[in-house]
Amino acid sequence: MKKLLIAAGAVALGIVVLPVLGVLGYRVFKQHIEPVATRQAAVQAAAAADPAPAEPPPPADTRPATEADRGFIYGRVTTTDGTTYQGRLRFGGDREAFWGDTFNGVKRENPWLAQLAPEQIPKQTHSIEIFGWKLGDQTAQLDVTRQLTARFGEIARIEAQGKDVRVTLKSGSVVDVNRFDASDFDDGVRVWDASRGAPHLDSMRIRSIELLPTVALADPPARLFGTVRSRRGDFTGFIEWDREECVGTDEIEGQTGLTEQHVRFDTIRSIERGSHNSSRVTLTDGREVELSSTNDVGDGNRGILVDDLRYGRVVVSWDAFERVDFAPGDSGPAYGDFPAGSDLHGTVTTRDGRRVSGCLVYDLDESKTTETLDGSFEGVDYLVPFGMIASIVPSPDHPARLTLHDGTELQLEWDGDVGEQNAGVLVFVDGGARPDYVRWSDVARVDLDRPPAM
Repeated sequence: MKKLLIAAGAVALGIVVLPVLGVLGYRVFKQHIEPVATRQAAVQAAAAADPAPAEPPPPADTRPATEADRGFIYGRVTTTDGTTYQGRLRFGGDREAFWGDTFNGVKRENPWLAQLAPEQIPKQTHSIEIFGWKLGDQTAQLDVTRQLTARFGEIARIEAQGKDVRVTLKSGSVVDVNRFDASDFDDGVRVWDASRGAPHLDSMRIRSIELLPTVALADPPARLFGTVRSRRGDFTGFIEWDREECVGTDEIEGQTGLTEQHVRFDTIRSIERGSHNSSRVTLTDGREVELSSTNDVGDGNRGILVDDLRYGRVVVSWDAFERVDFAPGDSGPAYGDFPAGSDLHGTVTTRDGRRVSGCLVYDLDESKTTETLDGSFEGVDYLVPFGMIASIVPSPDHPARLTLHDGTELQLEWDGDVGEQNAGVLVFVDGGARPDYVRWSDVARVDLDRPPAM
């Protein structure tokens, strides 16, 4: 994720509670709830399992994937001792599971800085104040450290390189990210291998991960899908609750009285915000329970992520969240459905009326149609692929205006990719020896060409 998502980071779903309804209610809900001690013991046992000795993996299943399994991340993991595991993958401590989920990491360096003259390097001025008295101003270089935020469907290979993680995209581009600085690689990966079970591999044991088209899977879990209702409107698509739980076998945690409960999402019909620290959960059989006092069901929730086709992805904050209703869905787009992405082409219009056209590098970072513009408005974060964007009109005095190629308009606050932290735009004009650089404060409008495919 980029700077907006660091302050925030890709959402899952969950909640059900064992209400204080007496012994009868407890017996009814017990079938849906796994005791905490039992669950923790199972997780610890799985984590401690010793993998099988190095040997060639069995031939992969070559049956074509169906709608129920094509959306799951699939690949081959090679460990430092040469052992190979192949199967369905889940990254980040059982978080990212689908091709549309994003791999995040802090880029080792910003290569676009080399295109600027020393006097062009963006700077930012801060006031120095003590007890409300202004003592002066301090000017320093603007932080141009940037995040890699790439959907797994756009990645070909991930490799450990000492302190770095090398990510090779389908386009052939190679990006090095800091291995121990908010990288999804650092949390390891779980592999559902047909012959070796489902070990969780620590990142220090992993040499490389090769991503492959998904084949038919044995009994894959259902992906969470539905409609999230918020004060900013309704969003429909695949769902991640608390930016983590995303399949029916995941659990939502909460308390009923002093008892902590775990409820599987595939037993939940809907979740409705009750207060800043509680939620009302309706089960598929129609019964309702109140859960409270955990980050899953209260204001510690990191947001509900929705893959809404109108915008790309949105994250609804807990403050803006009202209710989610689950519905049946498939597993999402397949690996081959994600294009490699093409260069950004467009025109920058400056505040003095000058127009510069060519290949663009937005915010000294995004240069491909598959990369995202990140912004927020009234408690909802938007991650919009640049290939969907027709124009960007920034303004420090009122919300920025984002117009998509289908005519949809979004308002965005003066923050994120449209705020004062934007490092400006490079424009590679055809035939030019060096790109033109337009400071963000000089940008009146950015118009982007429609890409051939998204």
